[in-house]
Amino acid sequence: MIADMVSTWAAGWAVSRGTPEPAAKPWGVHIEVADDPGEVGRHVLPVAAEGLVRDAAATVSAPRTWMKMPAEPEDVAPWLPPGWVMAWQDTGYLMAVDLVATGPVAPEGYRATVRTVGDVVHVRVLDDSGDVAAKGQMALLGDTVVVDRVRTEEAHRRRGLGGLVMRSLADDALDRGATLGVLGATAAGRALYEALGWKTYATLAECVYRP
Repeated sequence: MIADMVSTWAAGWAVSRGTPEPAAKPWGVHIEVADDPGEVGRHVLPVAAEGLVRDAAATVSAPRTWMKMPAEPEDVAPWLPPGWVMAWQDTGYLMAVDLVATGPVAPEGYRATVRTVGDVVHVRVLDDSGDVAAKGQMALLGDTVVVDRVRTEEAHRRRGLGGLVMRSLADDALDRGATLGVLGATAAGRALYEALGWKTYATLAECVYRP
C-alpha cells in the first residue's frame, strides 16, 4: 500500500511541476528537474532497502540529485555511499485522506479562485487588494489527486487560509470524480493536514548527492 502511494505521489509531483514523466528504474523512478537551483533530479524509491538505495545512488553523477523513500532517516544514513548526505531538515511525511466535501467559505476580506491548467488545478486566496495571500495546487490522476505547493504568506497566517486552500482543492477534486488525496508534507505543514483529517502513512527520508 505504501509503495503504491509513493509511486502515486511521485507521478503527481511530476505532473504538478511540469517535469518529464518519471522514468521507470529497477529501484523506482527518476524525475528530471529543471529551473531549480537546489535540485537537478530526484530518485524516488517506493521501497526502502539497503540494496535498492545503493543501486540507485550508484547511478548518480550529477550533484544536487535527491533521493527520497519511505523510511526513517536514521535507518537510511548508514546505507549511503560517499558523497551522499542525509537532508535531516527536509524529512517529509507521506499523507493521504479519503476526500470529503465541506463547502468552504472564505473569511471576510478574502476570496478563493480556482483555475485549471491541463491536469493541474490551482487555488489562490486573494485579499481585498487582489494580492495572493495563500495558494496551493493539485495534480489530477483519475480517482486520485496529489496536492502540492500549499503555502500561506506570512502576513496572512493563522487566519484559516491554508485550510481554505485544502478544502477548496478537495471539493474541486470530488467534483471531478476523485476520491483519494495524497501528498508529501513538510514537518511544518503536517499539523495543518492532520487537523483536516489527513493521515500520515510513512516518514519520507531525503538525501542529496553533494560530493
